[in-house]
Amino acid sequence: MPSFSASAPGKIILFGEHAVVYGRPAIAAPVMQVQAKAIVNAEPRAAAGKVHIQAPAIGLEADLADLPAAHPLATAIAGVAAELGVARLPACTLRVTSTIPLAAGMGSGAAVSVAIIRALSAFLGNPLSNERVSALAYEVEKLHHGTPSGIDNSVVTYATPVYFVRGQPIETLRVFTPFTIVIGDSGVASPTAIAVGNVRRAWQVEPQRYEQLFDKVGKIAQLARQAIENGKPELLGPLMDENHTLLERIEVSSPELERLVEAARAAGALGAKLSGGGKGGNMIALVAPPMYSSAESAPLVAQALREAGAARTIITEVR
Repeated sequence: MPSFSASAPGKIILFGEHAVVYGRPAIAAPVMQVQAKAIVNAEPRAAAGKVHIQAPAIGLEADLADLPAAHPLATAIAGVAAELGVARLPACTLRVTSTIPLAAGMGSGAAVSVAIIRALSAFLGNPLSNERVSALAYEVEKLHHGTPSGIDNSVVTYATPVYFVRGQPIETLRVFTPFTIVIGDSGVASPTAIAVGNVRRAWQVEPQRYEQLFDKVGKIAQLARQAIENGKPELLGPLMDENHTLLERIEVSSPELERLVEAARAAGALGAKLSGGGKGGNMIALVAPPMYSSAESAPLVAQALREAGAARTIITEVR
């Protein structure tokens, strides 16, 4: 039998992190330079129901039966089986690889889930729709993030920029003029669930203050959508700076992120902000296209970020 494989990209949040958990809009985009991949191979000589999992990125090699039911990979597999009404999976080997940084706010968990769900449903002869893939991946996201907004599984599944409001139908964004983002990895692992939990506790103590901050973040996301769809990406720079200031007030920045944000601005970025849960992970910087710059600004900003301590940089185009 042939192999069945599927991949899914990483993601960055451009605007609206944390506030999106509380019903405000957010904008996210796929990062195609990093990917999760799942490959399913039939094992006809093995007993029915034996699913062997290989996930070298997390040092895992085990049979599905030996994993806790609440393990994210086991949950993704069980979700597909339940969705398709398969009581006993055919014997197979599932291999999962990923180049997406872990605990860095780039959607690694969602991408792995989406890749598994797609590859396994194809292996079972019934590839699932994007809507169902995203819904199943969201159930796994609950294990990763506790109270996820749903934005990660949405943008990773559809692999296109999205405007997202929790509980509302997903809206894909029409990017009138593509623009370039430089991503800087602080090198500090920061599980999103921890950051989201910390913000929730602070919100419970000072609900009025945090609701006002979330309102301001949501308004910025609305203005950013207008700029993107009207072909005015240069307006996104000041909005990024403003969004970052609000995230500082929400208390999710860190010295490492601040250093990278300042380095990007000093190197000529039009705007910069942390991206994702914060307290580590990644930041992003908007750079001027070559036609507006005396030099290729993206490589210069990327170099400045590495000199300021970034563990890695990625240059990606949002289109």
